Amino acid sequence: MPVVDPTPPALDLGASSIELTRQLCDIESVSGNEHTIADTIEAALAELEHLEVVRDGDTVVARTALGRAERVVIAGHIDTVPLNGNLPSRFETIQGQEYLWGRGTVDMKAGVAVQLKLAAELVAPVVDLTWIWYDHEEVSSELNGLGRVARNHPELLDGDFAILGEPTASAIEGGCNGTMRAVLRTVGVRAHSARAWVGHNAIHDAAPILAILAAYRPREVEVDGLVYREGLNAVAIEGGVAGNVIPDECLVTVNYRFAPSRSAAEAEQHLRELFAGFELTVTDSAEGARPGLNARLARDFLSAVGGEARPKYGWTDVARFSALGIPAVNYGPGDPLKAHADDERVAVEQILDCERGLRAWLTAS
Repeated sequence: MPVVDPTPPALDLGASSIELTRQLCDIESVSGNEHTIADTIEAALAELEHLEVVRDGDTVVARTALGRAERVVIAGHIDTVPLNGNLPSRFETIQGQEYLWGRGTVDMKAGVAVQLKLAAELVAPVVDLTWIWYDHEEVSSELNGLGRVARNHPELLDGDFAILGEPTASAIEGGCNGTMRAVLRTVGVRAHSARAWVGHNAIHDAAPILAILAAYRPREVEVDGLVYREGLNAVAIEGGVAGNVIPDECLVTVNYRFAPSRSAAEAEQHLRELFAGFELTVTDSAEGARPGLNARLARDFLSAVGGEARPKYGWTDVARFSALGIPAVNYGPGDPLKAHADDERVAVEQILDCERGLRAWLTAS
């Protein structure tokens, strides 16, 4: 039997955030396999006297206790989607721009690297800090490490403001859209396809559903100064028994991305009105999050980082903070269009930009 070394690979928290990103990416951590990277992060933080370190499953939490008037929670997930020949990581230059290429570089180990470096170096920030690096973000919601911490140790999420390191090209993206999946069902009568008039075709009955979707024009909704674009699309269709049988059932799955001004209940009501007369079952939903930019800490953060805030169209875990009454924004290096891509890569300058922005704000420098 081969001897397995139980010692996790070492992280050099004194390295640049670019090099630290490379170290993290080269620890494979596809969802469900985060134990090694969590061990590695925990071991690196254990050397730091200014942080209290707590472990919950494969989530690592590190906190300062400086008695500051306000506390900020900064979080990032440590898992990735599956590999596809994109590890180990490597540096490459494209049109004069240097990138770090590889799975997790964008989503979101570059953001985690920046957070770890600042967690190690900022012994006296202007606010108390809770750093959270959590597991199982890329899979079903019930496995999400941040959600698990909220259930097991809700006090660890206490804060006045939160930042999630999702890729935003190092710009601030406020809140997020909500999301809902629903199944629309039509029912027919089975028959031999040679005598179709004996039966009733459920797939044909789905045509009006598709027509509604094709004609649908999504709203653009202003919420606290940011304009969110909604979306409603068919994402799956199922029906048919055999090549010579008239189908007696057809299922059309739709995904509705709704602005954070609308609750999940209101989103469901909108779908029921839109598809009136059809059987509709909601299979999954998650509330959105308002931008969170009205909070003073958020305004100060935007001022320190510079630029203009944008809306986050996709759903992110800022919604979990919003549900707890904590205003939250997304802020991290990487082009979100490259998240999960086979050529996933982050511009190294964005890693440095993100580090500079957070450091300036947390040190009031």
